[in-house]
Amino acid sequence: MSDPSKTNLITLTRHVFQDQVEHYKEASGDLTLLLTAIQLGCKFVASNVRKASLISMTGLANSSNVQGEEQKKLDVIANEIFVNALRSSNKVAVMVSEEDEEAIFVEDQYRGKYCVVFDPLDGSSNIDCGVSIGTIFGIYKVKDGSTGQISDVLRPGSEMVAAGYCTYGSCSTLVMTTGKGVNGYTLDTEIGEFILTHPDIQIPSRGKIYAVNEGNSKYWDGACTKYFHSLKFPEDPKKSPYSARYVGSMVADVHRTMLYGGIFCYPADSKSKNGKLRILYECFPMAFLVEQAGGRASTGRMRMLDVQPETIHSRSPIFLGSKEDVEDVEAYYKAQA
Repeated sequence: MSDPSKTNLITLTRHVFQDQVEHYKEASGDLTLLLTAIQLGCKFVASNVRKASLISMTGLANSSNVQGEEQKKLDVIANEIFVNALRSSNKVAVMVSEEDEEAIFVEDQYRGKYCVVFDPLDGSSNIDCGVSIGTIFGIYKVKDGSTGQISDVLRPGSEMVAAGYCTYGSCSTLVMTTGKGVNGYTLDTEIGEFILTHPDIQIPSRGKIYAVNEGNSKYWDGACTKYFHSLKFPEDPKKSPYSARYVGSMVADVHRTMLYGGIFCYPADSKSKNGKLRILYECFPMAFLVEQAGGRASTGRMRMLDVQPETIHSRSPIFLGSKEDVEDVEAYYKAQA
C-alpha cells in the first residue's frame, strides 16, 4: 500500500483554500486567487534564476532603478513577471515595486480590491555568484469606498492582510502568512507545485546568531555599538558569544532567522540616517511574518508595523527576529534616549 504522506501532498493552493474555509468563512476567495497569481510569479522567477547563466541573464541591464541602484537583467525580468501576473489576476488595484519610481494603478478592466507592494528580486547583487536571493511581498486591502489610491498603500504595516517571501537558492521556498500563523512551502520542480514543508513556523524566543553588515560599524550610533559588543563579548563569562552570519540578501538572512532564531539587523547610521531598507516592501512584510511567527520587529525605538510611511520608497532602520533578542536592542536604545 502506498504511503499517504507521499501521495496526499498538501500544496500551497490546497492549504490556502483550507485556511479560507476554516478561518474566513465569509471570504469571497479573491485573496486566495491573488496568492495563486503570486505563486505563479515565484515559479516563473525561480525558473529564470535556475537557468540565468545558461540564457545570458546574468550581469547588468545597463540601467538603474529609482533607488539609484544598478539593475541586473533579472531585476528587470522579475519585475515584469510580477507586474503582469498581478495585473492579469484581476484582483489588484495598486502595485508598488522597488524597481518603479511611481505606483502602478491598474486599468479599470483588470482592477481588483487589493494593493500589492513587492521587491521582485531582493539581493540581486548576489545573482552572478549563486547566493540565495528572493522575492518579498505584502498585501493591503483597499479602503472602503476607494478604487485604488496611493493612500491605500501609505499605511502602517499592521493593516496588511498578507505577506511573504520566496527564496531562490538550493531550493525555492515560499514563506507566507495571511494573519493566522506562518507556513513554508518548497517548490517541487518535477510537479511544478509548492508543497507544505514548514507548517506553523515559530521563531525561538532567543537565538545564538546575529546578522548585520559589520562593514558599517564605524558609522553606528552608541546604542548599536554597545549592543553588538555585548553579543561578541558577553559580560557573563559562562555565556558564549553569538555567531555572526550575514549573507547580504535580506530574504536569505531573514529566512535563516525565522527557522533558527537570533536577530537580523539593518540599523540607521551616520551614513544612512533613515536606514537603508524600504519600509513598504521590505520592512513591513518581514515584520508581519516575524510577528506572526512569535518574534518581534522594531526600529529600535518603536514597533516596526506601527511606522507610518511618508512615501512609497521611504526607508527605516529595522531589527527583527527572536523576541528577547529584539527587546535587548530596544533596551539599549531606551537607555540612550
